[in-house]
Amino acid sequence: MALEQSRIPGREADVGTLSALPAADCHVHVLDHRRFPFAGGTGYTPRPDESGTVEELEACVAAHGVTHALLVQPSGYGYDNRALVDALSRGRGRWKGIAVVSAKATEAVLRELADAGVVGLRFNLTDFDARGLGQKGVNRLLGAMADMGWFAEVQCAAADFPAAAALLAPTGVRFLIDHLAGVDPALGLDQPGFRAVLDAAGTGRAAVKLSGAFRRSRAPYPHADMDPFVGALLEAFTPRQCVWGSDWPFINWAAKPDYGSTLALLARWVPDARDRRAILWETPATLFGFERGAV
Repeated sequence: MALEQSRIPGREADVGTLSALPAADCHVHVLDHRRFPFAGGTGYTPRPDESGTVEELEACVAAHGVTHALLVQPSGYGYDNRALVDALSRGRGRWKGIAVVSAKATEAVLRELADAGVVGLRFNLTDFDARGLGQKGVNRLLGAMADMGWFAEVQCAAADFPAAAALLAPTGVRFLIDHLAGVDPALGLDQPGFRAVLDAAGTGRAAVKLSGAFRRSRAPYPHADMDPFVGALLEAFTPRQCVWGSDWPFINWAAKPDYGSTLALLARWVPDARDRRAILWETPATLFGFERGAV
C-alpha cells in the first residue's frame, strides 16, 4: 500500500534564531585538529580549513539562541573520543555526547564515557563501518548500552535500515535514526526501507533526527523535495520522538549552509509553536537528560 504524501505548510521562518529558551541542537560535531589530531584511516578526514572547536560552537549556537547540544563523534576521530570528552567537560552541563567505540570496548570504558556526559554510541554504516552492527561482540555492547539506558545512533540509507533494525531489536536498546532516515527523495515515499523506518516509531524505543536535509535533498534550499518525508516522519514519530539537528560545522560539503537556514527549516516544517517547543527542548531533555538549569 502506498504511503500517503503528507503535506507541510510552505511558510518560511522570518529568522533562523530562537526567542524561547532553552533549545537543543541534537547533531553537531567538535573538530579541533590542532589539539586533537584526526585518526586517519576509515571515515572522512576533515580538511585543515574545516574547523569546529568548542569556542566556535559556543559562539555559533549562542548567536542563534540555542542553549544545549548533542555532540556526535565524527568519523575522522575514529574510536578516539578525547576531543568529544574534552568538549563535554567544557560545556558546563549543556552538552551531551554520542561516542564511537570498538566492539571490544569494556563496560568500564562505557561507564567512564557516561560519567563524562555520553548518552549513546554511534554506528555510522555509510561513512565509517558498514559492518558496525554485525561485528563479533556488538550484541554484548548493545546489551550493555540497553542496561545503561543509552541510545544506538544509526546512520544508514533507508534501504539498509530493516537489516540494522533486525540486529538492534533483540538487544532492547533504544535507537536514534540519523539525518531523516537516509532517504533518497528521488525514490519517493515507497522507497525500500522507509516503511520500516516509520514502523519503528511504534516500538517506543526509537527517535529520529530532523537533520541533514541539505545532504539528502536534490533541490536547492528550502529543499522542498524533502517535505513529504519530513511530514511522514512527523506523523509517525510525533514531536515526542523527533529532535532537530543542524549538522554543524557542515563538513564534507562544498556549499556549506548557514546555521540559521537549518534552524529556519524546522519552523517551515513545524509551524505550530508547541510542536517546535517539543522538538527543540522537551523531547531532547527527556531523551538525553538535558537540564534547563545548565543554561
